[in-house]
Amino acid sequence: MLREIFVNLPVKDLNKSRTFFKALGLNFNPQFTNEKGACLEIAPNICAMLLVEPFFQGFTKLPISDARKTTEVLIALSCDSRDEVNELVGKALAAGATTPNAPQDHGFMFQHGFADLDGHQWEVFWMDMAAAPAQM
Repeated sequence: MLREIFVNLPVKDLNKSRTFFKALGLNFNPQFTNEKGACLEIAPNICAMLLVEPFFQGFTKLPISDARKTTEVLIALSCDSRDEVNELVGKALAAGATTPNAPQDHGFMFQHGFADLDGHQWEVFWMDMAAAPAQM
């Protein structure tokens, strides 16, 4: 049975990335953080390992994509409300992020997002499961 998820993301400047995500109110697990990487705690059992590019490259033979030029992954984070979505995106923008898309209101779901300092795209959303259509 799967129990946890660790998304590994390459970063150019670990200190700047740590400062950015701390500005969003997120924390790092010191047990899995050093000069090569930092364990960003997103939720219980959900983490992102921010790895400096040379260290990240040691895990793959493929080239590291430039998230500013290609889409490598879309990381979706759920929130408890529309206000929380707007608050998190606002914090990200204040810390140096950009917004690749305008907010979208689908009635049962509200989404917005940001691209972090390395261009990784984080989709932030709130969804009313009771109002969600049976099939999407």
